[in-house]
Amino acid sequence: MALTGTGVWFFWSLVLLSLFGILAAYTSLLLVLGFLLCWEGKELYLHWYHKILILIVISMCLFFFWLLCTYWKDRWLTIGLSLQVYAPYLHLSSISVMVLLSWPVAFYLIHLEGEARIRRYKITSNERKRNKRCNMLTKLRALQVAVGLPFFLILLCLYVMPFGNYSPCIQEKDKLGPKPSFFGHRGAPMLGPENTMMSFEKAVEHGAFGLESDVHISYDHVPFLMHDLSLRRTTNIKEVLPNASLRHPSLFDWDFLATLNAGKWFSHSQIKPFYHMKPLSEADKEKAGNQKIPKLTDLLELAQKEKKLVIFDLNSPVPKHPARKEFVRLVVNVILASGIEQHLIVWLPGFDRKYVRSTAPGFQHVGRLFTIERLTKENISRINVDYKRLFYNGLREYKAANININIYIVNEPWLFSLAWCSRIQSVTTDNIQVLNQINHPYFFMTPSFYMFMWILMDVVSAIFIFAVFYFHWWRESQSEKILKGISSYTETPSVSLQKENTENEAALNVMESPETLTKSVGELPGSQSINPEPVQETTQPLMP
Repeated sequence: MALTGTGVWFFWSLVLLSLFGILAAYTSLLLVLGFLLCWEGKELYLHWYHKILILIVISMCLFFFWLLCTYWKDRWLTIGLSLQVYAPYLHLSSISVMVLLSWPVAFYLIHLEGEARIRRYKITSNERKRNKRCNMLTKLRALQVAVGLPFFLILLCLYVMPFGNYSPCIQEKDKLGPKPSFFGHRGAPMLGPENTMMSFEKAVEHGAFGLESDVHISYDHVPFLMHDLSLRRTTNIKEVLPNASLRHPSLFDWDFLATLNAGKWFSHSQIKPFYHMKPLSEADKEKAGNQKIPKLTDLLELAQKEKKLVIFDLNSPVPKHPARKEFVRLVVNVILASGIEQHLIVWLPGFDRKYVRSTAPGFQHVGRLFTIERLTKENISRINVDYKRLFYNGLREYKAANININIYIVNEPWLFSLAWCSRIQSVTTDNIQVLNQINHPYFFMTPSFYMFMWILMDVVSAIFIFAVFYFHWWRESQSEKILKGISSYTETPSVSLQKENTENEAALNVMESPETLTKSVGELPGSQSINPEPVQETTQPLMP
């Protein structure tokens, strides 16, 4: 999802993925058909626009793959984390898929074997085509290897995969840590406009442990809540002052900021800010449409009332801002003047920590992904890191140093389950209304249960696959016996018929020579010399 030039959120990723998916599928089909035609020795004919399409799709896929590998290196870690959660279930389901695939694979391999036997039999009876049939036998063997070898290698890898599989969700029940607490990311942005009082109130209603926000400083030194570097996405400034819609928020006075509407973009937008966001009720829609930009003191008042932690990113003003050099002290003084208990403030900004510690010693300081030595030196016992850092050993060294870990931004139940199984203390989320209802981590299983399922699936699948191959082999052997019987039946009459034809030809030769007949009669004992008389031929010639 991305912000267009009109300030409207649009799901460009879905459109691009759908387009490239269709092109890639069509191009793959063309490549497969071309490979099969070349394999059969036939010339490949493709229209010129098919050739251009293949080149364009391959070039675009390579280009975007390079972009992903270059600029989205961390995104690949999400795939690795998902495999840590889903790997045991993918392992078991993959074995089931291999059992289903064994039927067509066995049919194809046994059929190729039968075809090879028939062709070998024909080689002995027809030597003139020996070289051509040998080439065909080589192709049949190559097809058997190309189909059977990957199948059995994949099956073998699946059988031994648990030896190299690691999943935090496979552990004993007594070792499972407590459920992580929640920081509402800009409140509850799926239930109300982000960084508004409605959003923070919704987060409190759904059990938030803390409230997360972003702070800017107005031109007249008033801290207010805003995330973006312009006001056009979350306010109606394009309607009020369109020429200034791209200006930095810190360049406006608070009197002007307080007049802007900060909720209509959320309640009246045709495209939802979040894909899985549920529709608002009429009351919530009306309330969201009347939201204004809140000050920092409004959030502090709510946190003090509900006893919730407050964590925020502090954005430095633009270079020509009057509070450029003292914005940290300004914010600290506003927090202290609000009367909130100091231990409810989780101080995340890294600016001027010495002053903050001396002025507000009760603040809880949070670091980034610093080294343990630096965290110990600065007396920081909590870190705020991206959830993708869990891929690297699950942040074990920080857990061993008794450092509390908060990860962001966790919106999916599987990712929250992974954080729970990894003994993470808290998460920052947009989806608090869903994650708060999870009472047990998804995809959790004990090692003994997983081992039992692993051995059971391996044994049962091996028996099924063996039975499938044996059935196809038996059926193919029966077919070969029937074919051999038919061939022997057709060859035996042909031999007897050949002998009979030979005898008939000899008899015809005797009947066709009268001199031989006369000579044989004259040689009989007691016979007299008989002058042969002309005999009229009354016998019809034999039909062939």
